[in-house]
Amino acid sequence: MRGIAGLAVSVALGLTLGACSSRGEDTPKVAEGGEHIACALAGKAEFAPACAVERNRDGDTLFLTVRHPDGGFRRFEVLKDGRGLAPADGMKPADVKLSGDLLEVTIDGDRYRFPATAAKHDGKP
Repeated sequence: MRGIAGLAVSVALGLTLGACSSRGEDTPKVAEGGEHIACALAGKAEFAPACAVERNRDGDTLFLTVRHPDGGFRRFEVLKDGRGLAPADGMKPADVKLSGDLLEVTIDGDRYRFPATAAKHDGKP
């Protein structure tokens, strides 16, 4: 019986490790989800509407989880002070730029374009 239990653990571990490996050609071109944004991942030059976005609240804070077609993801906090988005969960710092009605966020070779509306500012700090 001990041998069978050990085999089950080995198979489960193998399946887990297999799920973490690169998918290559099996990788979908668009992440699963209802809402998509344009993204350019892993240093690619061209954007494509391939990343899915999920919205989640934790208290009064809104978080956006961006899912990549290969199963990877990044999580952002929507800032209440109008500066846009900030990396959540210990991600590397992000470069955030507003250009017209798009907020472009760059982190470690991945770029995302979120629809954005510039907030009216009365000039007061």
